[in-house]
Amino acid sequence: MYIGLTHLHSSFRYIVLILLLAVVLKSLLGWLNKSKFESIDNKLSLWLLIATHLQLVGGLLLYFVSPFVQFNSPTMKDASIRYWTVEHFTMMILAIILITIARISHKKLTSDEAKHRRLFVLNAVALAIIVAAILASGRGLIIPVRS
Repeated sequence: MYIGLTHLHSSFRYIVLILLLAVVLKSLLGWLNKSKFESIDNKLSLWLLIATHLQLVGGLLLYFVSPFVQFNSPTMKDASIRYWTVEHFTMMILAIILITIARISHKKLTSDEAKHRRLFVLNAVALAIIVAAILASGRGLIIPVRS
């Protein structure tokens, strides 16, 4: 079960990253070009929200079956165990919170430029956090790093 969940979680990240990049780039261009906020902008942010929450569910399942997640006294002394138990979880939750806030709060704005700006800023920060978390794992963004 652990291996299957790991492969699913690791593979699904590409969908999340592609959607996140699409939202960030589309919202940046919309903001800079003062474009109309279109239905595709709304759909992309919705698909991103759904994908990140599905990834969260998979990650939470993995969190409770992973041998790398341990709640004992040496957890904070071992960098690998600390990363998987505390750091990865915290960084990803923060990124998902930012993506969720971007999705919810942009709908309350009336200006198309403000909607694009809100989506860009919050999702760009979320993207930076996710990329940092993936790189900190030592697994690489595209091709897994092998030791």
